[in-house]
Amino acid sequence: MDFQKLILWLALSFTLLMLWEAWKEDYGLKPVQPTAISSTEAEISKDTPSAPTVTTATQGVMSNSDTPSAQPSAPGMKVGQRISINTDLVHAEIDTTGGDLRLVDLLNYPKEANHPEVPVRLMNDSGADVFIAQSGLLPSSNMPGSAAPNHHAVFTSNKSEYSLADGQDTLDVRMYWNDGKGVQVIKIYTFHRGSYEVGVRYELKNNSGQDWKGHMYRQLQRSEIGRESMFLYTYTGGVVYSEEEKYEKIDFSDMADKPFSRDITGGWGAMIQHYFLGAWVPAAQEGNHYYSKSPGNNRYIIGMIGQENTIAAGETGTLQAKLYVGPKLQDSLEEVAPGLELTVDYGILTLIAEPLFWLLDKIHGVVKNWGWSIIILTIFIKLAFYKLSETSYRSMANMRKLQPRLAAIKERHGSDREALNRAMMTMYKEEKINPLGGCLPILAQIPVFISLYWVLLESVELRQADFILWLNDLSSADPYFVLPLLMGATMLIQFKLNPTPLDPIQAKVMMMLPIIFTVFFAFFPAGLVLYWVANNTLSIAQQWYITRKIERGEK
Repeated sequence: MDFQKLILWLALSFTLLMLWEAWKEDYGLKPVQPTAISSTEAEISKDTPSAPTVTTATQGVMSNSDTPSAQPSAPGMKVGQRISINTDLVHAEIDTTGGDLRLVDLLNYPKEANHPEVPVRLMNDSGADVFIAQSGLLPSSNMPGSAAPNHHAVFTSNKSEYSLADGQDTLDVRMYWNDGKGVQVIKIYTFHRGSYEVGVRYELKNNSGQDWKGHMYRQLQRSEIGRESMFLYTYTGGVVYSEEEKYEKIDFSDMADKPFSRDITGGWGAMIQHYFLGAWVPAAQEGNHYYSKSPGNNRYIIGMIGQENTIAAGETGTLQAKLYVGPKLQDSLEEVAPGLELTVDYGILTLIAEPLFWLLDKIHGVVKNWGWSIIILTIFIKLAFYKLSETSYRSMANMRKLQPRLAAIKERHGSDREALNRAMMTMYKEEKINPLGGCLPILAQIPVFISLYWVLLESVELRQADFILWLNDLSSADPYFVLPLLMGATMLIQFKLNPTPLDPIQAKVMMMLPIIFTVFFAFFPAGLVLYWVANNTLSIAQQWYITRKIERGEK
């Protein structure tokens, strides 16, 4: 297979993939919209997790239905008093029904570059895109008559608004509950300056006259949403991390068909999407039973229930966990929990992609512009592969010199395919040319190129990054299509520098590829297209230089 056929097959595969993704977007299964959820006592009893039936670490089996509370605009979901929280990084809202974290706006991340005053709403309990964090306490199954505040319990609060003051590093939000029999619970959220990490703890005072035994559970619930682009795929769904199995994706269909159920020490559970995530992180040595489920109505849950805790009569105990709600900042995620940085999902090429991002980040630390950082990184990659590319371009230049002789051989042998191939191989042997010499060096570079593609697509640091002139968001498509047109032009120049295919149909298809790719790349993030323009431009310069030398007979 010669170089042109390789390019042709790659382009054809890419085109078919895009058509398939477009078909799925138009005709595939669509997420169902939320329907009304009953709030009767029977339903409430079903949507609260069941306590473990034994007192060992995590033997409990969760209820098969768990539909938490939400805004009135999400039909059937209960709402109480809203508590508003403002810090330097987020605006959040907690509902006194369950003490759920119902709304989170990320103040430093505008929804659109042209409207910086409107922040990304990562968590929300209204409309079709529901995403909330819940937690609660469950009395042990062998403690009949005991009570504890689950995510349907109604808390009270002394304040409806909290703000992180200047010079204040932490902000505690307190809510209160009691069972009327001597068990008093304070649920406390702790927000931190300069951090997307939120502490959640329960302080339980047992004045009931008997030991209290129970468990703390934490879960994330969200609805399935459509893809943000039919041309770009990024994973949205559940993830569980453990030291034994490492990073495991649990997509929404798995939650519906085969719910996750496993005992894990430490680890974490998360719901992730492009650029952002929410994750519950227990203590490193804490044993939990991790679970997932789909209660229907386009709702999906991933969570964990902890070990049994005993608080003696007259004593006070504390149960706590950690919640991360924010962007996928790799340095910050590593500090929150081991493996949490893997939510920046580079796929099977992570080992290559992570060093590329590290280098890109270091370059940005010097030039302070992500666009120029992409161009400089592209130059470094081209220098690293210079010799491989030189081998490829020399092979193509030699093949280009042989084009008149190849055309004559084709004319001489006509439709005798076997004789044609035999004559061509004889000529290649005489001229000491390997027809695959142009393909193999390029194939060796493909993993690096694909890794860089995922780096540019997955890194939140490049989201809405400014470059020059009209390019004020490298994570969105070029609004004036200048970069896609430049990329198409550079592809056309590259094909002109390559040997012309002998087959006229193949030659016409090759000439059509720049147009096809220009159309596709018109919808790609500008940062990705910028990389391809820079890479193609450098390749053209190197190939032109080598081709001119070969044509002049120089070594």
